[in-house]
Amino acid sequence: MAPKKNPLSLNPLQLKTLTLMQELARSPDHAAPLADGSVRVMALPHPHGDHFHVGAAVVLARDATGLGNPAVWTALERKGLIKPELPDGVVLTPEGLAYDTGLADQILHRGHH
Repeated sequence: MAPKKNPLSLNPLQLKTLTLMQELARSPDHAAPLADGSVRVMALPHPHGDHFHVGAAVVLARDATGLGNPAVWTALERKGLIKPELPDGVVLTPEGLAYDTGLADQILHRGHH
């Protein structure tokens, strides 16, 4: 039997927010690895106009509304995907880093050159 897609039943806003946090965790400008395999994400980006940049990707502000939603952080923490350190940052657990949201290609826009 194939593994269940979205086994934690995250809602669309939670999935988008986790996708953004996973991308931020790959950016040395925003993240620092920790000894236990988790990653501390600091300096959460703020949109300028209708978008913001995460490494080489551009994210539309409408896809990042969960970054400012306390209920999203609470749900991701309850499901063991993050440990909030707000307002300074968030720690993505190894489970949060590995969770396949299926949204990276949809919300992370990259140049094709």
